[in-house]
Amino acid sequence: QVQLVESGGGSVQAGGSLRLSCAASGSIISINAMGWYRQAPGKERELVATTTSGGSPTYADSVKGRFTISRDNAKNTVYLQMNSLKPEDTAVYYCNALIRVAYYRSNDYWGQGTQVTISS
Repeated sequence: QVQLVESGGGSVQAGGSLRLSCAASGSIISINAMGWYRQAPGKERELVATTTSGGSPTYADSVKGRFTISRDNAKNTVYLQMNSLKPEDTAVYYCNALIRVAYYRSNDYWGQGTQVTISS
């Protein structure tokens, strides 16, 4: 069984910074991709950032230049460094990973979410 656990959320004033972490554990053969999504109240879930082992990271236009995604492959962990935070960034942030769990199978997993609240 594979589990993703997020941490690092909290409350911060506009202009501040937070660093989110997501660690994957369980029966993992390899991780194809990891990323972050967020969902604000009354809004649809949206992509924040994704990364692969060999490809370039991708970012939502709204966070480019402010957020940075990175991975520690040895720890099966993905990070999201969030700088210059804005009230519009307030949301529950979810970790996502495409993980190979068997020779013939890769599954998409989600973390439980971590709340990020930015005050003006």
